[in-house]
Amino acid sequence: MSDQQIIISGFGGQGILSAGRILAYAGMLENKNVSWLPSYGPEMRGGTANCNVIISGEAVGSPILNSATSLIVMNGPSLDKFEGIVESGGLIIIDSSLVDKEPKRKDVEVCGIPATKTAFEMGNPAFANIILLGKLIAVTKIVSKEAFEESLKKMLPEKKHHLIPVEMKALEFGMQY
Repeated sequence: MSDQQIIISGFGGQGILSAGRILAYAGMLENKNVSWLPSYGPEMRGGTANCNVIISGEAVGSPILNSATSLIVMNGPSLDKFEGIVESGGLIIIDSSLVDKEPKRKDVEVCGIPATKTAFEMGNPAFANIILLGKLIAVTKIVSKEAFEESLKKMLPEKKHHLIPVEMKALEFGMQY
């Protein structure tokens, strides 16, 4: 596994921050060094939200990212804001249901997935972030599917545990897309 510096970004209410927390916790379950740093505007729902997630074999010096190895975007303004800090050879994963433009960069791998549309079809629009994380995990191998599932069990309240099998189907969809 190579270390990953990940930015997940979109509108408030899309599960941006919780996606980062679940991913970071999965890394921690695999005894990796992790950092999760949320950032959101005062508007919360509907305003912009993003988080920095670092998963590393080394100690994490700072949770603040000046560059990222991977970027997940769930809206156009996030692509505009963060595309430039993805390292050459890095990865940009786009929710193509919500972002109607391509990155300008030609030196990064780009994966467009209709995550929100697919999540609606699965019966829960909240699964869009999980679909996008599935693609990230498939490409980077940053955490195992098993650690991700265990992270869901630890992070979600007990009353939502019945959703975990469907969330894992969403993750697998993203991994295979």
